[in-house]
Amino acid sequence: MREMKLPDHSDSKLMASCTVRVRFSEVDSVRIAWHGSYALYFEDAREEFGRKYGLDYMTIFSNGYYAPLVELDFRFVKPLLYGDTARVDIYYVNTRSAKLIFDYEIRSEKDNGLLAFGHSVQAFLDRDYRLVLYSPDFYVKWKQTNGLSK
Repeated sequence: MREMKLPDHSDSKLMASCTVRVRFSEVDSVRIAWHGSYALYFEDAREEFGRKYGLDYMTIFSNGYYAPLVELDFRFVKPLLYGDTARVDIYYVNTRSAKLIFDYEIRSEKDNGLLAFGHSVQAFLDRDYRLVLYSPDFYVKWKQTNGLSK
């Protein structure tokens, strides 16, 4: 297992946040959020990021591409319990690769304490489900618009 450390996001240019409340259907018999729920919380944050910055899934699709997850890692620090409210922060990680890379932090709404953190990578596929090795034109333009050209 590779070590995963909480990244420093002090120089991150693009970030978004969303709030999640742990629902009954997301917990186990001892009221702790099921580990699979964290992937859904990260998905909520990716959707919020997409809305905020114009890089949502339908924009990617309308430009002729898919962007499936190819990597997802997360680490638990403290448990989320039934009824807890947390903030999920998502940070865009700029890269020259034809990928979407994000880091995440889940923090307690009560005291801002770190509950979990994670990382995801999405690759671009064309409409025939072939891996795209170069950043699509729309993505290059999006990066330029947001001051992220590398």
